[in-house]
Amino acid sequence: MVAYRDGAAVRLSDVAEVEASVEDLHNQGLVNGKPAVLVILWRQPGANIIDTVERVKAALPQLEASIPRAINVELTLDRTTTIRSSLHEVERTLVVAICLVVLVVFAFLRSLPAALIPSVAVPVSLIGTFGVMYLLGYSLDNLSLMALTISTGFVIDDAIVVLENITRHIEAGMPRMRAALQGASEVTFTVLSMTLSLVAVFVPILLMGGIEGRLYREFAMTLSVAITISLAVSLTTTPMMCAYLLPQPRPYPNPTPLAGEGMSGGRLYRAGERALAKILDDRSLRRALRWPGLVMLSLLATLCFAVHLFINLPKGFIPEQDNGLIWGFFHA
Repeated sequence: MVAYRDGAAVRLSDVAEVEASVEDLHNQGLVNGKPAVLVILWRQPGANIIDTVERVKAALPQLEASIPRAINVELTLDRTTTIRSSLHEVERTLVVAICLVVLVVFAFLRSLPAALIPSVAVPVSLIGTFGVMYLLGYSLDNLSLMALTISTGFVIDDAIVVLENITRHIEAGMPRMRAALQGASEVTFTVLSMTLSLVAVFVPILLMGGIEGRLYREFAMTLSVAITISLAVSLTTTPMMCAYLLPQPRPYPNPTPLAGEGMSGGRLYRAGERALAKILDDRSLRRALRWPGLVMLSLLATLCFAVHLFINLPKGFIPEQDNGLIWGFFHA
């Protein structure tokens, strides 16, 4: 049998003492009811388990050709099957999350160029995060991919804030280049404070010790790096794209148009403006201000219910999952 150590192929005789002796009476190997010799390969810490298994599979034909034909070499258990399926699910979730973020931005901005500008911040930030992960020695595992999936909603926030402020100046009649420079400079402190507040949330996880700290440090670091890179993208790439891609709106035909009346843009834009005007109606706010005691009681009830759920919800270290395997141990 051939094993791999430090990326190089070695024979089992080089890593373990192999000698001819009598049959071990305390151990028995069975595969599908037939006697077998079970060889279990363990990867070294830090090694890529998927790459190790692939190289072992590639060496199996050569091994089978070097032994008598009466002996069959079979791969009975491959632990990377569940790892591959988990990574595939997380990768698919990441793609779906990016698509949903782009669709939500387009639904509210109702303009393809305007939706394209903040959407660029997502792949650019993720690509930059991949580079930092490579320098830090991180790998694409479930924790890092989960951090990238969560970051898709965070990295676009800064770009939307910059885009909205620049769009406000352009709609007021300011030239696009000047609006991009002034709009970005006005919200620089706001975007910086937003980014620092998000990164500060993960500082306790970065400083956590023990097994929990070693397990979740990669998650917190990946998410913090993605948010930090999105800050640089929103203050550089986003204003540049706004200066060249945002259309200069046509002037209103009426000085004070009604919601959805006389606005530049297509039917989708006007329909969206009417819907937002209805959402911004302050009737619900007036009702809440009319009954302040009831509003405060509802807030207190919500807090008490949240505390109750926190106390009574089951707690554990890692969520249980079904990986399709059943392990059984017999001690006689």
